[in-house]
Amino acid sequence: MGEIPDWMTAIDPETKGGPEVLQPVQRPVPRPGRDQLLIRVAAAGVNRPDVSQRIGAYPPPPGAPSIPGLEVSGEVVALGEGTLPELLGQPVCALVAGGGYAEYVVAEAGLCLPVPNTLSMVEAAAIPETLFTVWSNLFERAYVADGDTVLVHGGTSGIGTMAILLARIFQVTMIVTAGSDEKCAAALKLGAAHAINYRTQDYVEEVRRITGGKGVDAVLDMVGGDYLPRNIDCLAEDGRHVSIAVLGGPKAEIPIWKIMQKRLTITGSTLRPRSVGFKTAVADEIAQVVWPHVEEGRLKPVIDATFPLAQAADAHRRLDEDHVGKIVLLVGAAAT
Repeated sequence: MGEIPDWMTAIDPETKGGPEVLQPVQRPVPRPGRDQLLIRVAAAGVNRPDVSQRIGAYPPPPGAPSIPGLEVSGEVVALGEGTLPELLGQPVCALVAGGGYAEYVVAEAGLCLPVPNTLSMVEAAAIPETLFTVWSNLFERAYVADGDTVLVHGGTSGIGTMAILLARIFQVTMIVTAGSDEKCAAALKLGAAHAINYRTQDYVEEVRRITGGKGVDAVLDMVGGDYLPRNIDCLAEDGRHVSIAVLGGPKAEIPIWKIMQKRLTITGSTLRPRSVGFKTAVADEIAQVVWPHVEEGRLKPVIDATFPLAQAADAHRRLDEDHVGKIVLLVGAAAT
């Protein structure tokens, strides 16, 4: 494993702003505390919350590193007190509250999952954030199950592609929206049952047509704003609506009588600030229910593009372009 250095290369902007603030700097290598592991990072996933943090709209929660990055893959190179000695030297992927854009990161042992030989380290780095988010919100909070029909906006985003892949495994009918015919075709190829181009079609009317007027059992929404009342129109009786982002605006006017009439559940969550205990419980369920599908090669994330850590600015620019799936930073072993 080699000696652990005192300093590492990281992306840790001192000012908020555009992608250009994401420049490599030197930072001290962190040390693991109790129940924590030190990971030598091979690759790190790039996610929309990283952009929000960069522009100053999503500060790290208390105690989290200022270095962005919410998911990594790599090798465990040091153990904190209370962790299992057999973890040393193991390849893992991890959900972290920050610090992923660096050569080393500390992760909670309970939020690490083993990397099977069915995954590359790049693929492993692209899984935790979207998998934890989709699983905890769609399958736990909205209790989606076999036979349900679900609407997900942003079908070719990291969240959207993960939702499609999980729906295929767990026998859920997936309807997605996307912003071009090409993206719709990509979503259908991944396994979505239906893909609606929201620029040329009214997705409410299309959902009504697809479901024969019944509506969907659940909506996973990253848009917010004026999408919320339209999403309510898409829901079936006893439907569940889960908000996980507000890219289209933080406020909405909703028809309360429709919520009452259809007995709807309107909920939402953010993952990053949740307690380690909550996220560990999600990780345990993922390990039992989802990870066997990963180990058998049935669940692989969609990789859009990779960039060296030093080109994190270009990775963020790519996130604002037409892309399908995840963008990943190559850090250690994945960069060679």
